[in-house]
Order: sequence, then structure tokens, then C-alpha cells
Amino acid sequence: MSLFQWRDDYLVGNSIIDGQHKRLFQLADKFDVAMRQGKATATMQATLSELIDYTKGHFATEERLMQQSKYPDYPRHKQEHDRLTAKVVEFQANFADRKATTSDVLLFLRDWLTHHIGQTDTKIAAHLKTQH
Repeated sequence: MSLFQWRDDYLVGNSIIDGQHKRLFQLADKFDVAMRQGKATATMQATLSELIDYTKGHFATEERLMQQSKYPDYPRHKQEHDRLTAKVVEFQANFADRKATTSDVLLFLRDWLTHHIGQTDTKIAAHLKTQH
């Protein structure tokens, strides 16, 4: 059983954000599967890079939506994105240098995805719904 099972209770009600969140779960699951199958470190590093690149694009989409809708908590949410991006990039470097294990990376990704989507992104979606 994967740590990254998508559940409909992660839906925030915005089709763009929900689609991107589902893709983030798929990429995290791909990393998890590679780890459990004993794939080479290079394969896992490539998968982690793909996840990080996609995350950056996802954050840019969320930030654009927040700015366009004048989301009142934008500065704090942007700071959280910046912190998460820095942490993921740090994990990537530590993983490449073998200072972080796959378990460290997987636990961080699980906590981040479920917390950020389940608590923080739902606030954006609620705000966006008021804009229509």
C-alpha cells in the first residue's frame, strides 16, 4: 500500500488545483514505488527532480490564482510555498549526497502533501469560490 493514495477528501473544489494535486500524488507515489522496488538511486533522483519541478509549477499556478483573486492571506501562503520549495530542494541535495534516506524524503512528502493540501490549500479554494 502506497503512502500516496489519492482520496477525494483532498479535493479543494478548484479543478485546476485538484488536477495538479492529483499529479503531485502520482509523482510522489512513483518515487515510493521506485524505492520499494529497489530501483537505482539515479532513477529515484530523476523521479524526485520531476516531482520538484512539477511542484514549482504548481506553486506558481496557485500563486497566480491567489494574486488574481486578491487572496488576503497570499503573503503567508507564498512564504509557505517558499519554505516548502527550499526544504524539498534541500532534501534533493541531501538525498544525492546520501545525507537523507528515501524514508526521510517519503515521510516529508507525505506530511507536506496531506497538510498543505488538507489545511492550507482548502482556504484558497474557499476564497476562489467567493469570487464567482
